[in-house]
Amino acid sequence: MTKNPSLQNSSHKAEHESATDEGQAVQQEISRKTEKLAKQRHKRKRKLSRPRLRIFPIWLRIIVVSIFAAAAFIIGLMIGFAVLGDGSPLDVLRLETWQHIVDIVNKVD
Repeated sequence: MTKNPSLQNSSHKAEHESATDEGQAVQQEISRKTEKLAKQRHKRKRKLSRPRLRIFPIWLRIIVVSIFAAAAFIIGLMIGFAVLGDGSPLDVLRLETWQHIVDIVNKVD
């Protein structure tokens, strides 16, 4: 340490001020966290209190997905029949084509 008492007082003041600044920083951090938690709780509570308004209802989603699945299945059949089977893509939609396939599977002459 130094022999000059005025220098010792100034060093103690600097230490005290830095400790006070750290304490304030910690206090601000705690208050920010509590404020953030309070906002999250309020947002969750507000979200739970009102029912969700669906623009695209579930029953309509099921119908649309079913239509898309059927369309994809038919398009896949057409591509497979035309590319792999060397047939006409629209022949896959004819009943005679499916009857012929069933006859082949069941080995009917």
